[in-house]
Amino acid sequence: MTRSMMVLLVLGGGVSQAVQAAEPALMPMPVKVEAALGRFAVGANFAVDTGGPADARLAAAVGWFLARVSRQTGVPFTAPATPADARLLRIECGGGAAYPTLGEDESYTLIVGDTEARLKAATVEGAIHGLATFAQLIQPGPDGFQVAAVSIEDRPRFPWRGLMLDVCRHWMPAEVVKRNLDAMAAVKLNVFHWHLSEDQGFRVESRKYPKLQELGSDGHYYTQDQIRDIVAYARDRGIRVVPEFDMPGHTGAWLPGYLELAAGEGPFYIGTHYGVFDPCFDPTKEETYAFIDGFIGEMAQLFPDPFFHVGGDEVNGRAWGQSQPIQAFAKEHGLADARAIQVYFNQRLLKILQKYGKTMVGWDEIFAPGLPTDAVIQSWRGQKSLADAASQGYRGILSWGYYVDALRPASFHYAVDPLGADAAQLTAEQTARILGGEVCMWSELIGPETVDSRIWPRTAAIAERLWSPKETTDADSMYARMEAVSRNLEWTGVLHRANYQPMLDRLAGGQDAAPLRVLADAVEGRGLGTGRNSGRITTGTPLNRLVDAARPESELVRSIVQAANRFLANPSGDPSDLALLRRQFEVWAGNDARFQPLAENNALLAEVKPLSKDLSALGAAGLKMLDYLAGNQAAPSDWLSQQNAELMRMSRPAAEVLLAAFRPVKLLADGLGKK
Repeated sequence: MTRSMMVLLVLGGGVSQAVQAAEPALMPMPVKVEAALGRFAVGANFAVDTGGPADARLAAAVGWFLARVSRQTGVPFTAPATPADARLLRIECGGGAAYPTLGEDESYTLIVGDTEARLKAATVEGAIHGLATFAQLIQPGPDGFQVAAVSIEDRPRFPWRGLMLDVCRHWMPAEVVKRNLDAMAAVKLNVFHWHLSEDQGFRVESRKYPKLQELGSDGHYYTQDQIRDIVAYARDRGIRVVPEFDMPGHTGAWLPGYLELAAGEGPFYIGTHYGVFDPCFDPTKEETYAFIDGFIGEMAQLFPDPFFHVGGDEVNGRAWGQSQPIQAFAKEHGLADARAIQVYFNQRLLKILQKYGKTMVGWDEIFAPGLPTDAVIQSWRGQKSLADAASQGYRGILSWGYYVDALRPASFHYAVDPLGADAAQLTAEQTARILGGEVCMWSELIGPETVDSRIWPRTAAIAERLWSPKETTDADSMYARMEAVSRNLEWTGVLHRANYQPMLDRLAGGQDAAPLRVLADAVEGRGLGTGRNSGRITTGTPLNRLVDAARPESELVRSIVQAANRFLANPSGDPSDLALLRRQFEVWAGNDARFQPLAENNALLAEVKPLSKDLSALGAAGLKMLDYLAGNQAAPSDWLSQQNAELMRMSRPAAEVLLAAFRPVKLLADGLGKK
């Protein structure tokens, strides 16, 4: 292990609890960090010096950086002039294009000393990333807020590090988008993939085709002025905006206003349920391509990025198969099946995009023989399609494994590498075609109140996978740093933590929600495809149950699991672990007596009454297991068998949440089983 990697581990909190408390948590992990002696004060006399008139984008970046640091420290940075005794963060930046571009130099160096800090970058993007690192370094100290002296060299592993947000199935107001852009910048993500059309809603104002938003939405859509504002907001944070307008399928919201585009006669309605629907564009009509040409020409004026996402996923072809004119067209043009028809459509679509200087991006269903290699393939169905596309000359982006709407653990996402699995066998030339990856947040089961908690903090782990060296794989270090970064992200404005208690308070009504909080802290929400039944949920279903408030991962349970592992490894060792376990099990054991009165005559809590009883049973069982283990006694075999059967039952989702508290008790049961 190199000295710099040792320092990285210290800064990441992977050495000891004392170090975790004393040192800042950096995420993504920089390429190289070297600690030094001294500390740089961040107080009322802190200022940023750009060496003269700053590039407009750099000036904007410094402005929002200071606003964030002001929230983070409570120190107002409002004085326009630099104080005479200023502690300066000096920025040397080479400038750059007016809009972020794929593949530009995003590297930076940051050197912090006792009296001065220096940030050097070739581009504004690099400077923005360096500012994000500096903000993570700020910690309270004996004389106020400070940054420990340090030298950092950093650069990204992949040029495409994105977050896809679906604003169609559930509407996301502009303020939701902006606060998540701020959080993206904090962890060095640089692509906002904006999913703007779907069967359930069309979310952009079109002045050329106004019935798209008038008849294709529920009244919620972004005006063109709002689009421009958000694109500029993202630009100032080093983030490219790639729009997605799904075609030829998932087009249910296009068709109520423009029936002539459809393969079929209709009528067509905005979807209220979720799934794969039959309506799609008619790819045989010249009118379809004329309409698309006009629409893309209009949208190209709003979205300056050269990449334009066309969806292309989940086209089942039923509407084409049921249309005699389309089948006759297919026969005439030698199109053997629905896949061939879609390739024909995509060939035409790609030419329209090229006319407006755009590069096509699509989900991996567009990857088929005959598709020009100008297109970029976004793989969501597995890493094999990504590798296959790269081997055949296509650039690609990985999203499989990064679907945070499924509410899988951060460790699952962290273990997925764009250059892993099938891609590991590619040549260097083929590997270079894999641009990076994108987190996906589909909105069937989330709304503006819950979306932040489903994206953050786990997306920070994926951001690290896309930025940091491939050797950065220690999940324990990642979790230790991610928990600290989660709290730090609150200063960017995201509400992933702030909305938790109010949602529990709503469930509790006017009563004390403390017993509900104990239960909620011990469970984990289930997401799309992992135990949550989306079939009964519509666009109008309230998202106000415990499963909606519950976090994807329980920090509390993870800490109790760690204590249980340490205790089992050395039962006579550190007594604090035994004490911690006993205190937590006592809280769980006694909670149901407090919860049941809270849940009485409360329809929203009725479904989790059995879970509360199970939590108390886990606490009681855990206490008894601790007694046996601490006394070095074997548990009665019939009692242990009964407990294991109950633990197996409790490991299954109920009320669409998982009682994560079973894990530390299961560890103790396994330990007893070895005696």
